[in-house]
Amino acid sequence: MLLAACSAALAQGAPAVTRVPQAELPVAATAAVPPAHPPAVPGNAAAGPLALPPQPVADGPRPGAAAVPDALRRAAEPLPEPSEFERHVREANAGREVPRLGAHLQRGTPELGHLETPARVPPHYVMQVGDELSIALWGSVDAQWLLRIDRAGRVTLPRVGPVAVAGAPASELEPLLRKRLGQVFKAFELSAAVTQVSPVRVHLSGFVQRPGDLVVPGLSTLSAALALARGPAPGGSYRRIQLLREGQPARDFDLYDLLRDGSRRHDVLLQPGDVIHVQAAGPQMAVLGSVQRAAVFEFKPGETVADALALAGGFSSVADRDTLLIERLSRRSQQGALALSLPAEAATRLEDGDVLRARSRVSAGVPSQLRNKRVLVEGEVLSPGEYLLPPGATLADAVQAAGGATPIAFVFGTSLRRESVRALQAQNYERALRELELGLARHASGRVGEDKAADPDASVRQTLARLRLLRPEGRVLLDTRPESRSLPDIALEDGDQISLPAANQSVGVFGSVYSSGSFQHAGGRTLGHYLERAGGATTGADHRATFVVRANGSVQSAAQGGAWWSRGSAFEAQPALPGDTVFVPEDLFRGSWVQSAKDWTQILYQLGVGLAALGTIR
Repeated sequence: MLLAACSAALAQGAPAVTRVPQAELPVAATAAVPPAHPPAVPGNAAAGPLALPPQPVADGPRPGAAAVPDALRRAAEPLPEPSEFERHVREANAGREVPRLGAHLQRGTPELGHLETPARVPPHYVMQVGDELSIALWGSVDAQWLLRIDRAGRVTLPRVGPVAVAGAPASELEPLLRKRLGQVFKAFELSAAVTQVSPVRVHLSGFVQRPGDLVVPGLSTLSAALALARGPAPGGSYRRIQLLREGQPARDFDLYDLLRDGSRRHDVLLQPGDVIHVQAAGPQMAVLGSVQRAAVFEFKPGETVADALALAGGFSSVADRDTLLIERLSRRSQQGALALSLPAEAATRLEDGDVLRARSRVSAGVPSQLRNKRVLVEGEVLSPGEYLLPPGATLADAVQAAGGATPIAFVFGTSLRRESVRALQAQNYERALRELELGLARHASGRVGEDKAADPDASVRQTLARLRLLRPEGRVLLDTRPESRSLPDIALEDGDQISLPAANQSVGVFGSVYSSGSFQHAGGRTLGHYLERAGGATTGADHRATFVVRANGSVQSAAQGGAWWSRGSAFEAQPALPGDTVFVPEDLFRGSWVQSAKDWTQILYQLGVGLAALGTIR
């Protein structure tokens, strides 16, 4: 039967691929593509051809595949609590988290390891029980086998017998097989390779996030096992990790070699029964501020400030490279932080608990009055654009640098927008809206049981929602008059925006009037005249909240000055100025708690919201 099967294989011009089952193995075999080899040569008559009929093999999961969902499960678990030193560093960093170097391992994502078996088994891989081997023979014999290493560490070659291979490196597989086959056959060629590797069971102990036994894919390294185990615990070391093999120390491993330098020179392949022992964390320090990587680092005895900066990746582009602040726990109750001069004091030795802080040249710049000013001048000037002016330059200097105002410039309507003012206005604007909302909530709580369908405060809430979309403009109110031809002597700030509009000879009337629009300005006319030209206020208007926005950004309302019964008439009797915008709000607050609130519409303009709010309020 054996000769007949071999003759049939030779007649087809290719060797038969034979899987030799190992019944005693618990791991199911998986089909594998054998490596290419030279075409078969007819067998030696004396030795006889060597071939077996194909054997059925049960399909099963690839060894190590179970580790993948296990890693995903760990990734969903919460992060461990930070150590006491990490909490101390967080307080020193204004409450912002400062992770340890390598903290991403604690998220359960194996960035440092591989969950899939690499395509090629390295020559130094040590073969173990359960590995699958592909063996091809040609010459005096012609055969191809897929064999799995049994529990005794052997593979059994048909008509030859067992060969012990477990524990030997993959580079010695062919010499071992050639020696054994040479005892039976002559004049043959051999090709052999490890085509599948079995998962490896290792044990993790010490200060590790997930101690205990762990099954990792074949060809996993020490760092891959640590990644799957979520790395060292908060009190564990990243630099003092020991690999024990057969009860004896086999390798000291420093994760920083991989995390800092990308070096795998000590990241060895794991073998069954290996023990990974993570020792307690050594001395730690933190580097904050203007560095490439702010983090908590573990350092070795004798390392210096220069080593700490190297761990942090060095200074950032905007860092002050001449000094470095150091806060030491031993001096915390004395003089506090000290300034180290660099590079003279870069050799200062680190102490456990040090916090180094690199200062920024941007955030710690020179005083504003000593800095040049970058301003934007646009509108009715001869040369609009961005200009860099010396310290102490004024608003008039900026306009002069832009060639001066054109003949049609309306100096009274000049707009100066400033970032520092905008930030303050935004803060006050938010506070005013919160107070309005709180008052509305208190009023609503006192109206429980009333008809909500007729709730007069619903429109107020809608208005508030729209007002929250607005942002203050940062406009600075200039002390000018309609006939002014020059600007006040105001010192500039970096980033100022100056805009001179064209002469405006109109008066706008908007809001709750019968005919909103802009009207030609004429001297001697009053605000009341233009309100009448707009048809007057509607029945739903709030007369006491009527106000006018002047071209220079100032606001006047009907609620200002005089007795309450004469305020409206006094407001309408005011002279109208070119560029005025009169706004008559709707009486959104009729019958509610806001009825007695003072000038709520005027407040919006005092906080710099601007004319864009007119349409929103309406």
